[in-house]
Amino acid sequence: MSKIQVKTLSNIAPAGLERFPVAEYEISSELENPNAILLRSTNMHDMEVPDSVLAIGRAGAGVNNIPLEKMAAQGIPVFNAPGANANAVKELVIAGMLLAARNIPQAWSFGNAIDPESDSFNVEVENGKKAFKGFELPGKTLGVIGLGAIGASVANTALDLGMDVIGYDPGITVKNAWQLSSRVKQAKNVDDLLDQSDMVTVHVPLVDATKGMINPSRLKIMRDGAVILNFSRAGIIEDQAVLEAIEAGKIHAYVCDFPSPELQHKAGVIALPHLGASTAEAEDNCAIMVAEQIRAYIEDGKITNSVNFPEVDLARKGQARIAVINQNQPDMISSISKVLGTAGVNIEHLVNESRDLIAYTLIDLSEPVTDEQIEAIEAVDGVIRVRVI
Repeated sequence: MSKIQVKTLSNIAPAGLERFPVAEYEISSELENPNAILLRSTNMHDMEVPDSVLAIGRAGAGVNNIPLEKMAAQGIPVFNAPGANANAVKELVIAGMLLAARNIPQAWSFGNAIDPESDSFNVEVENGKKAFKGFELPGKTLGVIGLGAIGASVANTALDLGMDVIGYDPGITVKNAWQLSSRVKQAKNVDDLLDQSDMVTVHVPLVDATKGMINPSRLKIMRDGAVILNFSRAGIIEDQAVLEAIEAGKIHAYVCDFPSPELQHKAGVIALPHLGASTAEAEDNCAIMVAEQIRAYIEDGKITNSVNFPEVDLARKGQARIAVINQNQPDMISSISKVLGTAGVNIEHLVNESRDLIAYTLIDLSEPVTDEQIEAIEAVDGVIRVRVI
């Protein structure tokens, strides 16, 4: 029996790759027709994905680098690792708040610029420090836009630091709501949050609805001397508008994880080189999570943390299992069942879920299916892919 082939497009932490048994899986960056693809930030939008690919795993949370709708149309679920890097990003956000509040980068540069041979070294230090007077976090209000795993963790930690916290996320899940402290106040909308916050941090994906979320009109709403933090995605905040607001004295500082020529050497800007998930622990956690999800899908048909397919799980029952991916349209279950019933194959157990234009069905059968039966299901109008598991 040939091994399941997993192609890596990026450097994936060994802790994740080790989750694939060597007796059953082959892992390489050189595979031409892999069964699965693992990546981090590689851009797949212009990439031709072969029909052999069953699943794609992103060892991280953001999936802007993957054409999700195109993959769904090909019957390929895309998995990510939400929450696996939450602590790493949370720590960097808190560090960014402190860097901005205490003017640490500017003070560091000042200290390093003093001539070490100067007889007035200590005098220059004492005289210069007045320019870097900052503020403390307790009593200040942090606004958190997006209360997923990262946003909720940032909010809870800010409370522990003595801050007041207000959050906004109309799409918050029950799971994340349980993780969020009851002391986090709820904003009516983004504008309401901006109006009440001394610091604002965004933790939302870059989609049409969030592109340019912080723009000139919204900057006017914010409190004078506010700090803006973006460790989510470039494009959510209009950089030029923030630069103008800093120059005008409206905004105290802009801390982000996305450097650009536009932001370089600008007063009040702290632009880090995309360090959010750059810890050994986060890379391990992301790789492990996505590897386990890929295995569960390939070996059992289970779908967890897919960004373009529904969540599906089904305990094994019967002699055979098939997975059917089809367009989300009426009468599909009936049509598939009819094929199996005509062949005299009894359905022991099934689950069907849908998401947007895609439906996914796991079916446990009383006996193994034949190639002819699989071909008959594939011939049903609207069926995208059939797989025997």
